[in-house]
Amino acid sequence: MTVRASALLIATASAAFLLSLLLPWESMGGLLRQDPSLAYAVFLELRFPRALLALVYGATLGASGAAIQALFANPLASPDLTGTTSGAALGAVVTAYLLEFSAPLALSGGAVVGAIGALGLLLALAGAKAETSTLLLAGLAISALAGALTTLALALAPSPFAFYDAYDWLMGSLVDRSLTQAVFALVPALISILLLLRQVPALDSLALGEESAESMGYDIRRTRLWVVVLSALGVGGCVAICGAIGFVGLVAPIFARRLTRGHPGRAIVPAALIGGALLLAADLAVRAGPLGRTLPIGVVTAMLGAPFFLVLVLRMRRSVTA
Repeated sequence: MTVRASALLIATASAAFLLSLLLPWESMGGLLRQDPSLAYAVFLELRFPRALLALVYGATLGASGAAIQALFANPLASPDLTGTTSGAALGAVVTAYLLEFSAPLALSGGAVVGAIGALGLLLALAGAKAETSTLLLAGLAISALAGALTTLALALAPSPFAFYDAYDWLMGSLVDRSLTQAVFALVPALISILLLLRQVPALDSLALGEESAESMGYDIRRTRLWVVVLSALGVGGCVAICGAIGFVGLVAPIFARRLTRGHPGRAIVPAALIGGALLLAADLAVRAGPLGRTLPIGVVTAMLGAPFFLVLVLRMRRSVTA
């Protein structure tokens, strides 16, 4: 990736973060004129955590998606299509409503366990070099199973309001998150991204095949284990706070690989920047909705990502039949 492209990505993510802090300006500007101390409190306790979570969650989805796509050597592999986000949501719901541990650390732990279980099951069903059809079928099966178990957990929960309370986990939301919650998502996200960067050479070598990668001295089994655990750690920590958000981990790595000339490992950093900018933009779109209505951010990303996914599948089908 060129220096110019890197600077452009950083500037875009920074601009999106700044806009997320300032928009909509009408309410913030009026509050600044009337009560500056209250405006500062709103900025620090509401807008800053929301913008930070959007940036961190999007970056985690982008980086994890790039690593998972490199691991499976498949552009359709992503945290949501492989069942990672669904498994994390299941783990968070079981921890909160059946085990009745609602502390952020407990939720993060449950979500990470669920995400690891989903990715581990995918590796067992589809294998590390799964074909597109096998990967999609296995991912859809795991997502459906996780969704059914999530519904079952909510139905068996002691609280009669479990379905309503779990709405954020099922659809994704950044609204009314505190700075403490943002930190709980930030820490595992940064750890996972930084440690995934250490796997860049091994992931790049996988583009030549497992035998070639092993001949270069890379332990592919260890690389596979690291990618699964780190992706689950980052995504699970974010899902525990913000719920399941799809398609960002699919779209961001595809654009990132174009900037890195097809190197799957080197796409982790640009995919993180693109993912953060995408989720910030989706959150801005949520804020532009009708007043008094809270549109789940997962709906916005699905509306934008689903057509992209369909186009990608059609292109892959044409390339196979050509």
